[in-house]
Amino acid sequence: MVAGGAPAGAFDPWSYRDDAGVAGVNMVGYKVEASDGSIGKIDSSSQEVNASYLVVDTGPWIFGKKVMLPAGTVNHVDHEEQKVYVDRDKDQIKAAPEYDEAATDPAYRDKLGGYYNDTYAATPPGLFR
Repeated sequence: MVAGGAPAGAFDPWSYRDDAGVAGVNMVGYKVEASDGSIGKIDSSSQEVNASYLVVDTGPWIFGKKVMLPAGTVNHVDHEEQKVYVDRDKDQIKAAPEYDEAATDPAYRDKLGGYYNDTYAATPPGLFR
């Protein structure tokens, strides 16, 4: 598989792809690029097994809202440029369930993971697959 290709098997929202270039790297402060442009900077991240994610501060893009991007949305990382590329567009990220740092229950994770799983299935073939 080429870097940034489709994850093997079914989409797993809470695990980074093997070839994304994330392992053991602190990405706080990296810029985040959606498929159609910049969306903000990483505010915090987790590399916990089966529970990995990025919290992105969108700044003025969507009025300072923070969004949580499950690890499975990360297409690849460019450490030299300090950019993380995700395989969703701005509208998909903007429409995601609002990030709630107090919500740690499985229902919140299921809702967020389900949203991104549905948007992955909606990605046209040939784009980031």
